[in-house]
Amino acid sequence: MKVNLNPAKGMRDFTPQEKEIRDYVENVIVSTYKQSGFNLIETPVVENIENLIGSKGGENLKLIFKILKRGEKLDFSKTDICEDDLADLGLRYDLTIPLSRFYCKNQSNLPSVFKALQVGNVFRAERAQKGRYRSFKQCDIDIIGDGSSAAELELITTTAKALTALNVTDFVVRFNDRRVLKAVILNCGFLDNEFDSVCIIVDKLDKIGMSGVESELKGKNYNEECISKLMDALENISKNGTRCLSSYSVPEDVISDVEKIMNDVKDYANGKYDIEFDFTLIRGMGYYTGSIFEIAYKNLGYSIAGGGRYDEMVGNFIGQQIPAIGFSIGFERLVNQLIEEKFKVPNLEKVVLLFEKSDSYINVMKKADELRSQGYTVSVYEKSKKLGKQLNQFDGYGFSKYAVFSGDDTEVKSLS
Repeated sequence: MKVNLNPAKGMRDFTPQEKEIRDYVENVIVSTYKQSGFNLIETPVVENIENLIGSKGGENLKLIFKILKRGEKLDFSKTDICEDDLADLGLRYDLTIPLSRFYCKNQSNLPSVFKALQVGNVFRAERAQKGRYRSFKQCDIDIIGDGSSAAELELITTTAKALTALNVTDFVVRFNDRRVLKAVILNCGFLDNEFDSVCIIVDKLDKIGMSGVESELKGKNYNEECISKLMDALENISKNGTRCLSSYSVPEDVISDVEKIMNDVKDYANGKYDIEFDFTLIRGMGYYTGSIFEIAYKNLGYSIAGGGRYDEMVGNFIGQQIPAIGFSIGFERLVNQLIEEKFKVPNLEKVVLLFEKSDSYINVMKKADELRSQGYTVSVYEKSKKLGKQLNQFDGYGFSKYAVFSGDDTEVKSLS
C-alpha cells in the first residue's frame, strides 16, 4: 500500500529551524505575559459539543471538528439520524470557550479578577489554503471579573509589549465597540434581527470597497433608504471618527469610554505605536458585547492579533453576569511573517563540533560540554571528507559556527 507522506490537509510539519523560531516567539510572549501578572493555565483541546455549538461563535460554528460517540453510544440502528446524534465532543475552535468553562468550574479558587494566560492549538475545518490552517496556535490573555476600561488598557498595552519584545514595532491598534456598531446601524433604520447580517457585509469593506458593500446590502433586499443612510454613515465616520457618533444616537457614555481608552493607550505608547478608531472593524464572533480591537502590522492584508469584550459568555455557564475580555495573538501569522523577514533567534550561538573516526568519542563529548559551558549550543557530527560541502549544509541548518576537534587546540570558527 502506498503511504501518503503529507500531513493531513490543513495541518503542518515543522522543520528544526521553524520550530526554533516558533519556540522562541512563544517563550517571549509567555514570559512577557507572566511578568505582567497573567497566570498560565491549560485546558483540553476536546470540549463538550454543547459548549461549542452554543457559544455564538459566528461562522466558526460551521467549522467545528466533531468527534463521533464511542462504543455503545454510537448507535447507527436509529432512523432519521442527524449529525448531532452522532457527536458528543468536538475540538475547540478557540481558547475563549474553554477558559469560560474553566473559570466557572474553578471560580471559588480564583481571584475575583482573574488574569489568565493560555497558549495552545485550536482547530477549524477551514478550506485549506496559504495562510489558513485547520490546526493553529493561539496565545491569549484574558481578564475575567473587571468591567472597567482598565481591563481594555491592560490587555492592549500588554499585548503591544509582547510584540515590541519581538522587535515587531511597525504596528497600529484598530479599535471599535460593538455598542457603537449597533447604535449606528439601527439608527440607519435596520432592524435588530438584521444587525449581524449587516455587520458581516460591512466587515468586507476593505476587500470589496464601498460599492461592493452597497451591492451586497441591496442583494439582501434591505430597505433602500437604510442602505443609503448606512453608506453615508460609513463615509462620515471614516472622515470624522468619534466626533460624529452622537449624531447616530450612540450614547455619550459609550463615546466617552471609547475616547478615554484610545487617549490612554496613546499616552502609554508614547509614540511607539498608534491606536485608531475604525468603525468598519467588526470581529466575526457573535459573543462580543463591547470593545473590539485588532493589531494591524505593516501593510499586511490581515491582523496579527485581535480580541474584545465578551461580558455574557462566562455568565451563561452559571447564570451570572460576569464581565470578561480577551486579546489573542495570531501566532501563525506572526511567525510566518517573521520567517519571511529572515528573523534570527538572537543570542543563539549554534556550533557543530566535527571529529575524525580515529578520535576518542568520550574526549569529543567532553570538549562539547566544555563549549556548552561557554554558552554555545553544540551538536557533534563525524567530519566528512568534503568539509566545505558539509559546512555549507550546516550553515543552511542554522549553525553559525563550527569547530574541528583537536583536543585542547580545538578552535571555534565562523561558518560565514
